[in-house]
Formats: sequence, C-alpha cells, structure tokens
Amino acid sequence: MASPIAHKIMIVRHAEKPTGDDAPYGVNVKGEQDVEALTVFGWQRVGALAVLFAPSRGPLQSAGLATPDCLFAAAVAKHAKSERPLDTITPLAHKLGLAICDTYTKGQEKALAEAAVASKGSVLIAWQHEDIPMIADAIPLGKDTVPQKWPDDRFDLVWVFDLDAASGKYRFSQVPQLLLKGDRNSVIE
Repeated sequence: MASPIAHKIMIVRHAEKPTGDDAPYGVNVKGEQDVEALTVFGWQRVGALAVLFAPSRGPLQSAGLATPDCLFAAAVAKHAKSERPLDTITPLAHKLGLAICDTYTKGQEKALAEAAVASKGSVLIAWQHEDIPMIADAIPLGKDTVPQKWPDDRFDLVWVFDLDAASGKYRFSQVPQLLLKGDRNSVIE
C-alpha cells in the first residue's frame, strides 16, 4: 500500500433500511416503495448526517469528526442492488459540492480502502455494515484493533481512522452520532 495521504478516514453504515416485507417499508427518492431503499427514519438520518459532517453554523458536533474532502459509497451492482450507501451521503455531497466516488462495490473493500488512504484530506465512506470491518482491516493501523462485526441494529456510529504522521499508521476510534431518537452513546466492542 502506498504512503497514506488521507489524514482522516471516516466510515458510516448506510442509514436505516427495511427489516422485512412489513412496515416500515423502504421508500426511494421518488417516494415509491422499494425494498432496496431507506426507510423514512433512514431518510431522516441522511439529512442529519449532512448537518453532522457539514454544519451550516458553528463547529462540528464532535472534535473526532471532520468535514470530508472526498466521499466514497458502494456502487450498485448485480450482486449488490442497494442504493442505500449512495443515498446516505448524497445530500452531504450536494451540500459540499463534492462528487461521490462509487467506483467500488461489495467485494472490493481492499481496493476501496487503498483508494481512501491515497485520497487527500478527510475521507467519508458509506458502506454495508457486514463489510465495514473488511475495509477497516485494509487500512494500515498501528496497535489498534477494530471490531470484526458491525451489529445489525447499529446505524448510529462513525468509525474514525486518524493518521499518525510519525508512524504512517492510523489510530482507530468510534464516534456515536447521537442524531436521532434511539441513537446510543456507546461503541461497538
């Protein structure tokens, strides 16, 4: 892996999704019911994330976060039809005037991590929770370890990787979003 350029890499799970065939249903950007889309509560998180990472007034809610310079989201593919990762950060992209890199899809987590590390400034990635630990494992870490499972019921965290310039390795931390009712002030063990 090339020498890191990104000084901060942040990863969020896509916002809330339907849990089955019953309500709450997924709703796409056209307002149509869609099993691959976010729930209404998920769309609320999407708006709140735009403010979390790019507040209109005042500082960021957490000193552990940064306004991203570069955005990545999982691409839609035959084996990964969900647009949830893209939908999760599209309003933030519009607010910041940034394009979302959706070159990588499920199964390309190592290549995604390499691209994120090689990006300039602060990076935000939106991805499927099952594969976030694989992204984290591909980021050059110091002595830190990351959880190897992202719980099915957690949509409310940011995994943060801060570059230690002296070692060229990243330090890992977790920042609770605390954006919506039910968000927890705890991290994944």
